[in-house]
Amino acid sequence: MDVDKLGYKVLETEKETIFKQFGADLQKSDSSLDRRLLGQRVFKNPEKLNLLEAIVHPSVNRLTEEWIAQNRDRACIINAALLHKSSVFKDLERLILVTAPFFTRFLRARKRDNLSWLEILRRFTRQRDFNSQYITVNANHVFAEIYKVENPGLFSSRNLQKKLENRIEEIMELIKF
Repeated sequence: MDVDKLGYKVLETEKETIFKQFGADLQKSDSSLDRRLLGQRVFKNPEKLNLLEAIVHPSVNRLTEEWIAQNRDRACIINAALLHKSSVFKDLERLILVTAPFFTRFLRARKRDNLSWLEILRRFTRQRDFNSQYITVNANHVFAEIYKVENPGLFSSRNLQKKLENRIEEIMELIKF
């Protein structure tokens, strides 16, 4: 399950609520949600970000839980940037944490989002303890294993993507998926 893609879907289904909360100017001419403008608006204001998460996360959590329930007979793999905020986090047995060096993430964000250098730095500052949250967010939860994999490629080349996929497959084989 790619929870980020699920989140984009929920953003579209909740767009009317989002327009009411964050402004009608977020509606593009084709009636879709301008996610880039929404991001600029909410990432500058922690209260607005919390409000957006309160709109989106319940639906994402419900859909993720439903997917897991439908797949109880097999191992479930979840890909999510905000996994530590998910309702299923406490139920996880293993974690594969994919990281990238600061400069690599910075250049990727610049290319992907076309944001100013300053805005990228602001977002990174708010996320500075991001990886540690997977280990410290719930002191009562202990993973059977945590695997850390680095994805150093500046941009998504086929070769680097294949190396990352191979490493993740090696880990999955090791843990008997």
